[in-house]
Amino acid sequence: MTTPNRRQVLGTMLTLFGAAAVSGCASSGQRTAGAGGVPIPSADDDLSFPPPNGNKGQQLLDQWNARRNASVAPPAGVLPRHAWARQGPVMRLANPIGRITRITVHHDGMSPFSSSSQADAANRLESIRRAHVGQGWADIGYHFAIDPSGRVWEGRPLELQGAHVKDYNDQNLGILVLGNFMEMRPTSQALSTLGGFVASQMRRFNVPVSRVYTHQELRPTACPGVHLQRSMLDMRTRTGPLAMA
Repeated sequence: MTTPNRRQVLGTMLTLFGAAAVSGCASSGQRTAGAGGVPIPSADDDLSFPPPNGNKGQQLLDQWNARRNASVAPPAGVLPRHAWARQGPVMRLANPIGRITRITVHHDGMSPFSSSSQADAANRLESIRRAHVGQGWADIGYHFAIDPSGRVWEGRPLELQGAHVKDYNDQNLGILVLGNFMEMRPTSQALSTLGGFVASQMRRFNVPVSRVYTHQELRPTACPGVHLQRSMLDMRTRTGPLAMA
């Protein structure tokens, strides 16, 4: 699928800058309730369910079990998902991500959030995960999250395709910044971490700055909010941290 050029979405972006905030950042393209006869799972669903049909599903389950058994750590400085998540992914709803070739940045689009508490951030992430699972998704839609204090949290395992940009989830690393940036500005700590962390993932997966997006640059949505969108535009300028990654 051809990725839209930023110039092609400029008109949409300008319109969205002035739009009212939407509820949540939801444009997954993940399987919806009842698709293929699959019921909506509860938040208690986990690895007790069989994997997707075929060898690919079994490989995903084997990878996840190996990760759990080996206590695979996330990248340095990233809080592991067991610090916040009460369940593992619903593997029968998961797909492999493939080779990561692009990165997309989001906000959660919920109520404004500026707490410096690690417990508050963990609770917010768990509430997002439960909401996403309740919509029939395998797990929280994003692979990483950044809180107002600049902490980075592990989200959906990197082996699994995310659920954060409808029609563009394949090979796409999803990074969430907690908060609603139609209604507030991201903290300096969150922005500093975002620039450094996205740059590190660009180097890790050999993703050029031309393939680092915000949600609204791929789909018609207000996400990641007017204030974070402006910050992302600055980060990708010639002297910004992402252009220099």
